[in-house]
Amino acid sequence: MRTRYSEDEVAVRDAFFDFFANECPTTTVRAAAEGTGFDPALWSSLAAMGAPGMALPESLGGAGAALTDLAVVADVAGAHLAPVPLIEHAVTARALARAGGHDELVAKLAEGSTLATLALRPPTGDTARLVPAGAVADVLLHHCDGVTAISQGNAPGAKLPNTADLPLAHRVISDATAIDLDANGWNRTVDEWRALTAVAYVGLAKRAIEIGVAYTKERIQFGVLIGTFQALQHGFADAATSVEGAHLLAQRAIWALETDQPGASRLAGMALLFAAESARFAADRSVQYHGGYGFSEEYDIQLYHRHATAWILQLGDPAAEYARLADAEFGPVKGAA
Repeated sequence: MRTRYSEDEVAVRDAFFDFFANECPTTTVRAAAEGTGFDPALWSSLAAMGAPGMALPESLGGAGAALTDLAVVADVAGAHLAPVPLIEHAVTARALARAGGHDELVAKLAEGSTLATLALRPPTGDTARLVPAGAVADVLLHHCDGVTAISQGNAPGAKLPNTADLPLAHRVISDATAIDLDANGWNRTVDEWRALTAVAYVGLAKRAIEIGVAYTKERIQFGVLIGTFQALQHGFADAATSVEGAHLLAQRAIWALETDQPGASRLAGMALLFAAESARFAADRSVQYHGGYGFSEEYDIQLYHRHATAWILQLGDPAAEYARLADAEFGPVKGAA
């Protein structure tokens, strides 16, 4: 595997970095949080860039790019807290493309005119709970009792209040249509979500550190810049080291999924958990070094802290993810309930 982006990937990253820098300032993130947590204008612009379908086959309207290319965009989107469900949409579209028989729908997903998401948790009865982008998605992919299905229909159009202003919502499942995607195919889809979300976490964490460092270079206490205090420097160094490790692990998970390596699922889970921990640590350091300002809505760092805490919760309790990984690596604990 490669530990750094290729020349082509750097070009993709730079193009999308410029895009998000221009189209997704923090004012856009804040404005989206007042509604559903989704910015339709940003999504339309992102679709015009080809992002929704970049990792879909060309025969279905996509660009035929690799998962590694999509990860580059996820990194930059995470750094800007982009209020669009790019990852959920992309992995759902890829799952439908693998299942086959949904060419017309996949083509719409590739162009971004139809928005898709997946229920990361099994539905309870006829309801999928806390679905990421559930408040805005047109197509819902879900899996229960070994059957993967899609439901199409209008999104509820109202958000579920939560601490990170994500467009979460309960979705009532109706008119579900089973698709040719078995449990392994479903697990692959969720693993892609894990790995891409890990990459987005890395982007978030790096930006949180940048914001914190910039603040400590301007804030004066005791007659000196607080950035000269070694205690703060050590905190940033620890955060940067952790984030770099998360970056390497996320890249390995993406590579393992792309090349169907043994243990790819475990790597995806490990990458998500470690990236989430690293991002929370980085955002926490930056918030603390802002002092009381770090908790003020006027400062951007609180946005990063809140999203760092919330993203992984879309999958459920992180403790369950740790237990899943432990069971996969060492086998179930004897006597465990």
